[in-house]
Amino acid sequence: MANFRGASSDAVALLSRELDGTVGEDTEAAARVGQGLFDIAGVLRAEPSLRRVATDVSVAGPAKANLVRGIFDGKVDERPLGLLAQAVQQRWTATRDLADALEHLGVVATVRSAGGDSDRLADELFTLGQLVNDNPGLRDAVSDPARSGADKRALVRGLLEDKALPATIALAEQALSGSYRTVGVALHEYQQVAAEVNDQRVATVRVARPLADDERRRLAGALSEQYGRDVHLNVVVEPGVVGGMRVEIGHDVIDGTVSARLDEARRRLAG
Repeated sequence: MANFRGASSDAVALLSRELDGTVGEDTEAAARVGQGLFDIAGVLRAEPSLRRVATDVSVAGPAKANLVRGIFDGKVDERPLGLLAQAVQQRWTATRDLADALEHLGVVATVRSAGGDSDRLADELFTLGQLVNDNPGLRDAVSDPARSGADKRALVRGLLEDKALPATIALAEQALSGSYRTVGVALHEYQQVAAEVNDQRVATVRVARPLADDERRRLAGALSEQYGRDVHLNVVVEPGVVGGMRVEIGHDVIDGTVSARLDEARRRLAG
């Protein structure tokens, strides 16, 4: 969703700078702004006529700002409302980009609300995504269109409350909104945004057994040196991995498993 193009990319860049000034280092403000932006994005997605007017280039920017202020005043905090008023005065490549951009900014704000717990947030988002993807019953429950949003949120809260960061719970609930193809995809994308906010890259490491703390530190250090940025590790234990490890970071794959080396040997013999 965050791959905006043309005018929408310019608008998101401007609004991101506005968000920086709006929340600063205030984690409580960041949490409120994030929730407010999620609420606004939800209304825009549910009201196509409002979305069309809010992105109509033939309507003067100040008039659109006054319109949305009249609709949302008293319903959301002034800070996300101010960002919305700025947003409707920008040009958007596609009508849907406005709501998508506000959700993206909401994710950024929510990530910032975690403060110094950014690594824990990334780990919790990854773990929850794995849990949803690997548990068909849970996956069906959070994607069932016959189930109310309130019921799904209660289910997620029951899983996470007193166990996860408030930021993790907020993002998990937003993942239920249906703006992504699946909840698992939403959680994956949110972790990518979290990495960008913290100037990190994310590596998925597949191993046959859990890595010891010193092994994780050495691997993270080596990857960080190679890529010139801090690297957050998502470690996946797969008993089928025969020796070594497979590292996926962006489009790069570093496969040091025994099975990969055997396959390479077979190809050379066949050639």
